[in-house]
Amino acid sequence: MKPVTTDRIRNVALVGHGGAGKTTLAEAMLLESGTIKRAGSVEDGTSVCDFDPEEQRRGISVSLAVAPLAFDDHKVNLIDTPGYADFVGDVAAGLRVADLAIFVVSAVEGVEVGTETAWRLAEAENIPRAVFITKLDRERASFDRTLAALKSAFGNGIAPLELPIGQENDFRGVIDLLEDRARTYSDGTATESPIPEELASTEHEVHEALVEGIVVGDDALMERYLADEEVDVGELAHALASGIASADVFPVLCGSGSEHVGIDRLLRFIIDEGPAPTDQGGPPAALVFKTVADPYVGRVNLFKVLAGPVRVDDHLTNVRTGADARLHQITTIRGKEQEPVSEVPVGDLAAVAKLTDTTTGDLLTAPGSTATAEPLTTPVPVLATAIRATSKADDDKLATALHRLDDEDPSLQVRRNDRTHQVVLRGMGETHLSLAIARLHDKFGVEVDEEPVKVEYRETVTGTAEAEGKHKKQSGGHGQFGVATIRLEPGPPGTGLEFVDAVVGGAIPRPFIPAVEKGIREAMEHGGVRGFPVVDVKVTLLDGKHHSVDSNEMSFKMAGSLAFRSAMADAHPVVLEPISELVVTVPDEFQGDVMGDLNAKRGRIQGSASLGRGDAEIVAHVPTSELQRYAIDLPPPRSMTHGRGTFTVSHDGYEQVPAHLVDRLSADD
Repeated sequence: MKPVTTDRIRNVALVGHGGAGKTTLAEAMLLESGTIKRAGSVEDGTSVCDFDPEEQRRGISVSLAVAPLAFDDHKVNLIDTPGYADFVGDVAAGLRVADLAIFVVSAVEGVEVGTETAWRLAEAENIPRAVFITKLDRERASFDRTLAALKSAFGNGIAPLELPIGQENDFRGVIDLLEDRARTYSDGTATESPIPEELASTEHEVHEALVEGIVVGDDALMERYLADEEVDVGELAHALASGIASADVFPVLCGSGSEHVGIDRLLRFIIDEGPAPTDQGGPPAALVFKTVADPYVGRVNLFKVLAGPVRVDDHLTNVRTGADARLHQITTIRGKEQEPVSEVPVGDLAAVAKLTDTTTGDLLTAPGSTATAEPLTTPVPVLATAIRATSKADDDKLATALHRLDDEDPSLQVRRNDRTHQVVLRGMGETHLSLAIARLHDKFGVEVDEEPVKVEYRETVTGTAEAEGKHKKQSGGHGQFGVATIRLEPGPPGTGLEFVDAVVGGAIPRPFIPAVEKGIREAMEHGGVRGFPVVDVKVTLLDGKHHSVDSNEMSFKMAGSLAFRSAMADAHPVVLEPISELVVTVPDEFQGDVMGDLNAKRGRIQGSASLGRGDAEIVAHVPTSELQRYAIDLPPPRSMTHGRGTFTVSHDGYEQVPAHLVDRLSADD
């Protein structure tokens, strides 16, 4: 592919619900441009974009893929994004470097939850948007129904630029509403044809509505239009491009990826009306938007050039770490294929391997540059599982493998919980987590077992008790002797341990008092009556005894521990459970169902409010143990909100576990 200038680059993200036909459309566009000789499919492993073994095994896209093509002296970087909700992190990354988002919508299923999710992401970034209604050749396909659903979901900015000729088995072409021309297709070959008589009236009405929608954004054109002066197609196309770039107009095109209908028109639209990248100016700068952990070549970083150009062997600086990043070899990527290049112009996408400690979201700039970039949007993981290495050999490799997976996917989080001694893997859903575990095996040869994530229960006391701890040991020569008397009582929430030294008269020598406190702290950490760590208590050291020869720090450490354990049993111990603040966003019609479900989970509703556009927000405090599987109860493909619910969760504090539930708890679970 020959080099092009920035004004001839188009970065286009294909987004939408899983199964809508994004990858099929990408294959059709690659075929139309002559980039490939045959459209591939994920099922037989020939797809350019779905090349990952897990994608072929599961039959769905699980990660972002870049596929550049050349068309009419332009370079179009197709960014094929996953549609399944678990991989929304890659959708956000793809949108971050796209200059146009094309929403692929099935004419059979219509607007689905994945479409709505991606639209919200694009709207938040103010990214220009267009829609391609596909699968018009399928049974039960309806352009009119889908268009109505688009307008209902996304407002009056939705503007049809094409109409289909026929539907289902009779679908054979499209009408260009801007140019008043029809185009029919046979075996992928397009032919200019008259507008069918049965569609002439409808085409005229929609054409007039489209023209009015375009000129309303341009005062000069509006005046001429109202004065019945002729506005030519070129002027309309220029005004349309301005409306698209400002994210005020969202054109709708149509066709079929599998039958290769309307694909040439879609590419022409991208070239003619799609926005080119912008140059932020200044010395070279590049944003890393995707990292791939390759078991053979190591880390591969995909980047977009924000200012430049960027050349081979350039020395850039990682703004996050301050480290030097030398670009030894730069390549363009098409699926799994890489082609070396010597220079990448502003706005283009490329990849570089083996940059130390460079990961997704990093900005690489010329040394001394003050260039900045908005951070990538990373979704917060909502589901967790605990993993442990199957064998000692796996354990030796696990930390490195997890670190590389973490680099590859920022929406995947790995944390070791030192209190529960578990390695906790957090992701966006069951499929996301199962994919991560599969990649541990396939990419890095690490086998792991899963287990439930332990809830971090605590213990405290509600009463007061005094106890004596005596440690006495005689084994020839110097022995061990220490006695400590303490009072245990509730302490302020969040204090952990408040230790008070009230010993008088030298009953315990001063050098040994810190040992008593240390013994108490270790006993608290080891666990109370039910084995959970103890928090929020006040311990007063009242008295004690020592021996001039046999007393030492270990003796009083043991005495403090024994005294605490004895007092704990008599001070009315209780178990505390972590409480989470849950913020749920759902369509208004599901608000009652969600609130009822939260009440059943022992949640307390703190408030609810309308967010407009048919959505409501619910805030509740819920025991963390009740939310372990909430990501499965609420979001897609789960049934409670038909996949249209989202939530965030954060730790809020601790509260006493109801008495009737305490006996079910065990520190070993």
